[in-house]
This record gives sequence, C-alpha cells and structure tokens, in this order.
Amino acid sequence: MCDDYSGQGQAPRSSEAAGAHLSRREFAALGTAAALAGCTGSVAAATGNADLREQIVEITTKDGVADAFYVHPVKGAHPGVVMWPDIAGLREAKKVMARRLAAAGYAVLCVNQYYRGGPAPVMESFSEYRTPEGQAKIKPLREALTAEAITRDAAAYVRFLDGDAAVDKKRGIGSNGYCMGGPFTVRTAAAVPGRVGAAASLHGGGLVTDAPDSPHRLLASTRASYLFAIGRNDDAHDPAAKDKLRAAADAAKRPAEIEVYAADHGWCVPDSPAYDPDEADRAWQRMLALFGKL
Repeated sequence: MCDDYSGQGQAPRSSEAAGAHLSRREFAALGTAAALAGCTGSVAAATGNADLREQIVEITTKDGVADAFYVHPVKGAHPGVVMWPDIAGLREAKKVMARRLAAAGYAVLCVNQYYRGGPAPVMESFSEYRTPEGQAKIKPLREALTAEAITRDAAAYVRFLDGDAAVDKKRGIGSNGYCMGGPFTVRTAAAVPGRVGAAASLHGGGLVTDAPDSPHRLLASTRASYLFAIGRNDDAHDPAAKDKLRAAADAAKRPAEIEVYAADHGWCVPDSPAYDPDEADRAWQRMLALFGKL
C-alpha cells in the first residue's frame, strides 16, 4: 500500500478535465462548496435534502490550536466522525465530502492535520501537491505528523466531538481517512478505544510497516470495527499487506472488511486524478454500512 499517491506518472488534470469524471451531483456540489467557502451557519447540503450547520472551529491540542471544518445536521444529535484528509489536506473537495457524510446523519469533524504549520487550506487542490513546489511545502508539515502527534491530536478531536451538543454520546464515534489519513483512523481508534467504534481507511497508505507501532499492530488495542478499502495499484505494489492486515485483525478479534477495489490509489477523492465515481460510491456504501453500526 503506497504512502500517498501511486499514479504519479499521470499528467495533472485541469479542473475542467477533473469535472468530466464527476457525476453531475458531485460536480454541482464542488461548485456549491466554492460558493460557500468561508461561510458558517445553516446551509442546504448540495448532496442531500438535510439542512446542515457548518463552521470552522478551533481545537486546543497538546501541540497548539488546530483548525477544522465541522458540519452536522441542524436538528438532533448524531454519531461523531473524525475525518482525516489525504496528503493535500483540508480543502474544498474535502469539505464537499464532509457535507455529504453529514447529510447522511453524522457530525463530521474534518481536520487540518497540518495545523502546526498554519491554518487550512495548505493546498487548494490535489494537483497542487503534485508539483515540486507543493511537495516541498508539504514535506516539513508531514514530518511533524509522528505517530505520537497523531495519537495526541486524535484524542483532542474526540474530546471536542464529545463536548458538542450535536454529537450523540450514547453512540460510538467513527473515523475515516483517505490516503495518508487511512492509518490515522487506526491511531484514532487506539487513542480513545472506549469511544471510537468504527474506522474506515480509504486507499490508506502505511497501514502495514516494520515499525513496532505500525497501525496493523495496534488493532488489538482498539475496540473498533474496520473497513480497509485498498487500491489495486497499492495492492500490486505490496500484495502481502492485505494478508498481514487480515492476520492482524483476526488475531485481535477485530471485525474487518478488507478488499482490493477495481480502482487506483486516490479513487474516492473528487479532485484526484484517479477519481472513479463508481468505485467511490461502492466504498461510500460500505463506509455507511460500517458507521451505521455505531
């Protein structure tokens, strides 16, 4: 499973070209997101009929003050979800994805994992990361994301959700993560095992490593159920990883759906060159099934 992006031989696409691979609903959602950038309050979700409330929030962690995009239905209390972006960070595409999940009935905290370097957005799009300048910009920010730092941050994010009235404390908290955010979902489950009941890694990288604290070695310290959705090119790069994940989940007696999808690394993210709407929707349905058990 690749660390961040396997398809670097592909030419970056313009926003118009990317739009050709989105459904009309998703493309409209991206346009709506741009129009709503920076707004707070109650909004009609572009991906559903539910009224949502969204805002940029600040969360005090042991390392500073993190900013995050928080969106949830206006009425009622709902399961909380900590959402970890891919390597390009919190941006409009991720807000669109967070809104869609919130419209399905969740209080979604989409975090800026790079807050130690400044507020989001660090990148406006995934294609910006694929430039030499973008990769140079991300490098020091990424290096700050040690396993210990992610664990500390995850605990702070769960505390934030549990302190908000929009979150149903009688139900578990979920976490989802994309690419580099995939393993962060496991660390979130390990950081607060009594609260995090489900974790979905979508084309996650670095789930199986030789490190003593590799995410697959943490499964036994969690109480969560898992979805590990793997890109076909990630699997081709490291075909043994899925088997090690399965063995670790079975040994830990943790329910885990582990599948290689017919799409490449990054397929779930609308502004990724690898975006595949059909396989993205299939992963979305499996994630909803997982979170529905919270």
